[in-house]
Amino acid sequence: MLRVPVAADRPALHAMWADPRVMAELGPVKDAAASDAALAKHEGYRHEGLGFFTVARKADGAVIGFCGLKRGDPPHPIDGEVEAGWMIAPAYWRQGYALEAMRAVFDWGWATFDMPRIVAITSARNSASQPVMRRLGMVRLADGDFEHAGFSADDPLRHIVTYAIERPR
Repeated sequence: MLRVPVAADRPALHAMWADPRVMAELGPVKDAAASDAALAKHEGYRHEGLGFFTVARKADGAVIGFCGLKRGDPPHPIDGEVEAGWMIAPAYWRQGYALEAMRAVFDWGWATFDMPRIVAITSARNSASQPVMRRLGMVRLADGDFEHAGFSADDPLRHIVTYAIERPR
């Protein structure tokens, strides 16, 4: 189940951002203050109706992830496009939760917004998220590779690939 994050979700979300396994392909781990800043940044996308959601397990309401849609950030090639993203707590990896959550996000996005496509980016080495992107029907863009300005020149996370899915007809 997806819901707008509430204060009670913060400890579980903080734990994900602080977990080196979760952040291995996303960037540096975050302390509580940096996690709160990330939540605030994502809340800022709600002014145009976009935003990220807490992923809660239907059976018991456990917070297992964070996903949604936002605007791509400058100065990258996806600047201004609708960008999908997600993270799932390690205890719930490879159980279909990311795929289920993102399918719901895509359905919501197509029904709510008039955009030609949704994009997603990840590090070129991220062998876990790229198969999820393909299973969502996304295709790697031949001209979508770029160097992410948020990472140093020697950081392997700097090398980014872009996937996209066109609006269903």
